[in-house]
Amino acid sequence: MAIARFPSVVIDCPDPAALATFYGALLDWKVEISDGWAEVRAEYGQCISFQQVEAYAPPRWPAQEVPQQMHLDVLVDDLDAAEAAVLGLGATKHEHQTGTSFRVFLDPAGHPFCLCVK
Repeated sequence: MAIARFPSVVIDCPDPAALATFYGALLDWKVEISDGWAEVRAEYGQCISFQQVEAYAPPRWPAQEVPQQMHLDVLVDDLDAAEAAVLGLGATKHEHQTGTSFRVFLDPAGHPFCLCVK
């Protein structure tokens, strides 16, 4: 018997509203913002939350001086179209690319995430 339906991921960042807005647009999920906290939620219930952290230091991927700790893989149908879309939302393409079926980007707070072909 499951205790919960969906795990919730909470991501540290300097500006929860900005990061929730970015991921809300990327995933087409509803954005909810409050003081020091924000979240994006899918219609089926899955949620990603963002909490404000003082003196936030972004991960230094692929190096580990400041480890990434986690990252999101976003499944897409077309890598080129998805890349153009996330760049338009404020992501940055990382210079370190190691695969052909995925691409690594940094969100506006510096967290790495990947666009992956389904």
